[in-house]
Amino acid sequence: MFSYRHAFHAGNHADVLKHLALLAALQHLQHKDTGLWLVDTHAGAGQYRLDHDAAQTSGEAAAGIGALWRHAQGQADTPPPVRAYLEAVAACNPDGALRHYPGSPALLAQRLRPQDRLALFEWHPTDGRLLDRQVRAWSEQWPHARITLRRDDGLRGLRALLPPPTRRALVLIDPSYELKTDYAAVVATVGEALHRFAQGCYLVWYPLIGREQAHALPKRLRALAQHHGRAWLQAELNVGTRPDPQRKAAAARGRVTTGLRASGMLIINPPYTLAEQLRTALPWVLDALRQGPGAAWRVDGGEPPRA
Repeated sequence: MFSYRHAFHAGNHADVLKHLALLAALQHLQHKDTGLWLVDTHAGAGQYRLDHDAAQTSGEAAAGIGALWRHAQGQADTPPPVRAYLEAVAACNPDGALRHYPGSPALLAQRLRPQDRLALFEWHPTDGRLLDRQVRAWSEQWPHARITLRRDDGLRGLRALLPPPTRRALVLIDPSYELKTDYAAVVATVGEALHRFAQGCYLVWYPLIGREQAHALPKRLRALAQHHGRAWLQAELNVGTRPDPQRKAAAARGRVTTGLRASGMLIINPPYTLAEQLRTALPWVLDALRQGPGAAWRVDGGEPPRA
């Protein structure tokens, strides 16, 4: 169960969608002065080197944040959410060369105010050790930042943090879904979280793959939101399939996989500004990341049922 390492996938198109939505939601929630509790249930290593073997081997970052970074150069019409996301990535690359990619813990730590708290969970032994070093470095860089790291299962650990004392929270849930049981565990966790603290903003990332549980997950999350009378927002990004006859033939023989081409975010209690921000940003992002046929984006939302 510990075979997944995000270093091979950091900065890919799924991270672009996830982190774009995360930062846009956080920016809106921080308009209020009241302290915000931030929780990342699957924090990973925190920050990643794009010039090391893992990222170079997969090439996913080059087709994700790398393509977006290049596309934005000299562009005057970059949508504000994309610009804010790229500025956050640039802050980790002060020399102007794209060598580092900030995972969600780094993006959240950058934005911490003195009144906010950040709780990170990471169960993987190697990534947990790497993240521990990062947290120590961030605590020195930003002495006001209140960050805790728990080397534990974030889905189980979330319940102890809810409801937060400030009654305001943003929770990111993005397991690898390496195990089929992850899908049911996410639904159970979100259901319990809504029971404990229905007002929280919950962001759930999911892959769009040919697996029954993957197709059912956003439907089950929407049903949970409706059951608790909460608004929801669903955003998906599909970069399409790169035309490659040799790769297609090899995949048909079972020798290679075609890789993840699409993923989504299901957000419960989204900021009211988020839908329009994503509808503005995702067409621009897709222009930069499009790989071939099937490329598309969508943003749908639902309001709580009226009494």
